[in-house]
Amino acid sequence: MQPCKSLTGVTHETFWNDIVPANEPVVLRGLCGDWPSVTAGGRSDQAMVDYMRHFDRGAAVEYLSAAPDVKGEFFYGDSLRTRNFRKGQASLAEVLNRLLAETQAPPPALYIQSTPVDAILPGFPEQNLNPLLPALTRPRIWIGNAVRVQTHYDLSDNIAVVVAGKRRFTLLPPDQLPNLYIGPFEQTLAGSPVSLADIERPDFQRFPKLRDALAAGYIAELEPGDAIYIPYGWWHHVRSLSTLNVLVNYWWNEAPSHLQAPYGALLHAMLLVRDMPVRQREVWKTMFNHFVFCENGDPGAHIGLNDQGVMAKLTPAQHSRALEQLVLGLERQRRGH
Repeated sequence: MQPCKSLTGVTHETFWNDIVPANEPVVLRGLCGDWPSVTAGGRSDQAMVDYMRHFDRGAAVEYLSAAPDVKGEFFYGDSLRTRNFRKGQASLAEVLNRLLAETQAPPPALYIQSTPVDAILPGFPEQNLNPLLPALTRPRIWIGNAVRVQTHYDLSDNIAVVVAGKRRFTLLPPDQLPNLYIGPFEQTLAGSPVSLADIERPDFQRFPKLRDALAAGYIAELEPGDAIYIPYGWWHHVRSLSTLNVLVNYWWNEAPSHLQAPYGALLHAMLLVRDMPVRQREVWKTMFNHFVFCENGDPGAHIGLNDQGVMAKLTPAQHSRALEQLVLGLERQRRGH
C-alpha cells in the first residue's frame, strides 16, 4: 500500500476548497497539536487520565472488553452469530482506572467507542476546538488500550484527531467493496458491515481478491495532535498502538437530513430486484442508472417542472409525502404476501 497524502499547516480554506472536493483521505499533521488534551497526553498516561477526570461528571459509559488472548482484535467469535468480546457499562472513572491498572502483556482489551463527548466530558470540546469545523459539529471520543477496529465504512465525512497514543489507519476506496468480503448486514459488530478479511494477516487463499483491495489502499500512522480526513464511504481499519489511546472524531454529512438514510433503498432493491431473472434484472439496472444515478443527464428534463413528480428534486415536504406513499405501498405488498 502507498502512504496516505500528508499535509501540514492546513487552513480552513484549504480544507473546504481543496481537500474535501478531492474526496481522498489526507493526514492533517499537527492540526490539533496545541490542544491542552494533547499536551496532557504527551506528559504521561496518568496526566491524560487526570485531564479527562477534570471534566468527568460521573456519567456511565458503555465499553467493550475482551480476554488477553484476543490481543485487542474485536471481531466475531466461533461463528458470525457470536463475538469475541463483551459489552459492559461502568462509570468513566472506573474504565480509566482499569486502563491504568492493567500492566500484564498483553492486557485484557478495554475500549470506549464513539461516545458523545458532551455526554461524558462536558466542557472538553470548548477547550479543544477543531479549527476546520463549525462548533455545531460535535465530537465523539474513543478511549482504550491497544485495540483494533475492523475494516468498515461510515456514511459521513470524518475528521479523526489523535489525542494520546499512536494510531495506524489503513484506508481503501469505496470501489474496493467487491474485494473486501463483507460480513452480513444483520450481524454487524458495531453498526456498519465489516470486512471478514484480516488485512494485517491476509489470507489470499481464502480471500484472493483482497490483494487488489490492498494494492489500491493507503496507510498512515498518526502521532498525538495529528488528524486524518476520511471521506464519506471510504473503508478504514484502525489499529491503536499504545498503552493508552484517546481519539476524538467529528462526523458530518453534507446531504440534507431527509437524504441521509439510503440503506432502506438498498435493502428494498436486494429484496425485490436482485433475485429476478437476469433479463428482467438488466431492465431494472437500466432503470436505476437512468432515474437514480442520472447517467444520461436529468431524466425529467423533457417534462414541465410541475409535472415531473418524483423525477424532480423534491423539497423535504414533498419527499416526506412521497415516502408516506411508499410506506403504504410496502404495507400493502406485505399484506399481499
